[in-house]
Amino acid sequence: MTDFRNPRHVVITGATGEIGGALALEYAAPGVRLTLTGRKEERLKELASQCESKGASVSWKTLDVCDAPALRSWIRETDAANPVDLLISAAGRNTQIGEDFSMEPYNEVESLVHINLMANLALIDALVPEMRRRKSGHIAIVASLAAYYGLVYTPTYCATKAALKSYGTSLRALLAPEGVGVSVILPGYVDSPMCRAMPGPKPFLMKADKAARIIRKGLSKNRARIGFPFPLNLGIWFLSFFPYFLAAPLAAVFGYGRNGRNSGQTGSTGK
Repeated sequence: MTDFRNPRHVVITGATGEIGGALALEYAAPGVRLTLTGRKEERLKELASQCESKGASVSWKTLDVCDAPALRSWIRETDAANPVDLLISAAGRNTQIGEDFSMEPYNEVESLVHINLMANLALIDALVPEMRRRKSGHIAIVASLAAYYGLVYTPTYCATKAALKSYGTSLRALLAPEGVGVSVILPGYVDSPMCRAMPGPKPFLMKADKAARIIRKGLSKNRARIGFPFPLNLGIWFLSFFPYFLAAPLAAVFGYGRNGRNSGQTGSTGK
């Protein structure tokens, strides 16, 4: 049986990102094993040291999540050595349209689909059979509130996050009878270089450590969806139900239409 409140082995991909790193620190404690992966070796070393100072046992590896065979071998070997109680699949990036409203560069589109979507599917697919065999385990997929409504500046990002939301919802229905939990995490704007690079307003911007506490609380209750902050979650959820002729003008009023960029509501460079 899965102990959702006290996972003893937590695996986090995208640990060098703001949310992934904050979650590693949130779960770090005596008796907890953390397995971390990310793109930035120095940041991984620093994060591992911080988590160890809180009493956790930590292993880490830099890994290209687009290398599906290597990714799948890594998670299988990790699970074989110490069964995974909680997998937090948090690796992801962003891209956006040009200042002149040109389409996103296709090479960036292709890369984003591989990182945000295919890598997550490859990782989860490799771990699920063992969780099903044990009839325990918990998979947390980091999507975004952008999964509910496509934003004009980041079409591919929104598409990948919508796909992850649907995938997680499907898996939850499939695996729940076998004792395996699946939760989809739907953050709003969490302060990070990637977030700051995104154009448009960023209402209810949240620090990563606060986001990590909200996520952990939701995961401890095995919630199907963990969306936050509440006002933005509620607003974009309602927006997704409106017919397009009402939703698009309303989104533009709040800075998420083409005229939002022209009005000077753009983000600084850098996520």
